[in-house]
Amino acid sequence: MTEANGVPGLDVEGLARWLAREHPGLAGEGPLRASLIDGGRSNLTYRVEGAKTPLVVRRPPLGHALPTAHDMRREHRVISALQGLVPVPSTVDVVDDVAAAEVTGTVFFVMEHVDGQVLADPSQNADWTAEGLHRLGIGVAEILADLHAVDPESVGLGDFGRPGGYLERQMRTWRRQYDASRSRDQPALDRLQDRLAAAVPTGQTRAGIVHGDYRLDNMLVTGPPASPRVAAVLDWEMATLGDPLVDLGMLGMYWHIRELSGGEAAAGAIVAGAGYPGFAEVADAYAARARTTTPDLAWYRAFACYKLAVILEGVHYRYVGGLTVGDGFDRVGALVAPLAEEGLWISDPTR
Repeated sequence: MTEANGVPGLDVEGLARWLAREHPGLAGEGPLRASLIDGGRSNLTYRVEGAKTPLVVRRPPLGHALPTAHDMRREHRVISALQGLVPVPSTVDVVDDVAAAEVTGTVFFVMEHVDGQVLADPSQNADWTAEGLHRLGIGVAEILADLHAVDPESVGLGDFGRPGGYLERQMRTWRRQYDASRSRDQPALDRLQDRLAAAVPTGQTRAGIVHGDYRLDNMLVTGPPASPRVAAVLDWEMATLGDPLVDLGMLGMYWHIRELSGGEAAAGAIVAGAGYPGFAEVADAYAARARTTTPDLAWYRAFACYKLAVILEGVHYRYVGGLTVGDGFDRVGALVAPLAEEGLWISDPTR
C-alpha cells in the first residue's frame, strides 16, 4: 500500500477519513500524526496523536497480511472480552472489510492509548523504589491469577481455543518449528525436547485464558516511585485457551533470563538487588490470589526455556541466511544453549 506521512504500513490520511466516518466522536479537528512504537513480537504498533484521545493502531507485519491477519481479530476479541477484569487498553474497533484498504491494506484494530512505561532494561528501575518494585512483582502475579480465574464462557471466549490436548499440541508445534530452523547441532536442546515430550503433564483440571507471552516487558507500568502498578497488559496475539500454568512457567523463565549468558540478548528490567521479589515468592502470590496451593512448575518452566530457545534458534537460522535486518540478531543465537541447559537443570528429577 502507499505510505503516507512517512509511516510504513499506515496511511494516516486514510485513518483520519475512517475515524471521521466511523467514530466521529473520536475525530480531532487537526491532522493526525502517527509514529511506529518499537518492541512487540511481530505485529506493527503505531501511536496516533491528533484525535480526541491518543490512539494505538495494530496491524500485521509488512508483506505478511494473510497469514497473520487472523491474529488481529483474535487480539482485539480477547482484549475486548477482558475489559474491567484485568488491566487492558480500551478497544475502539477492528477493521477487516474494504475500509481497511485505505488505512493499512490489511486488517487492523484500534484501541485507546494507555500511559505507562515498558520496563525493558535495568536502568529503568531507578524510577521506582525497591519496595515499590517488590509490590509491582507481586501485582504481576496477582493479575495473572485474575486472568486465569476468568471463565471463558462468561466473557464470550468459550470457543477461543481447543484446551483438550493443549500441551501435546504445543510440543508438536514447537518441534516442527525447531526442525524447520536447524542449521547447527544443539544437543542440549535436543535432549530437553525429548525429556519434555516424555513427561507432558496429564493432570490439567481446568482450562483458562492463556496470554502466551506473559512477562513484565509486555506490560505498561505507571504510578509514583513507591507505588508502581501495571496499567495495561499488552501483546495478546498468542492468547488462546489452554493450561494456565504455561503462563506462570513463562513468567518464571523471564524472571531470571538476564542471569543467562549475561542477558545480552534478553530484554527485561528484573535483576537481583533492584527490589523485585524472587520468583518463588511470585509463585506463592499467584497461588494465594488463586486460592490454591503453589503448583509444581518444573515442567512448565523447562517448557518455557525450550519454547524461547526454539524461537531464538529460528531467528539465528534467518540471520545466518541473511534474512534479517537490524541490530542484535547476531547475538540471539548465543542464548539458545544456555536456555536449553537451564531447562534441563530445572526438569532434572534428581536435582
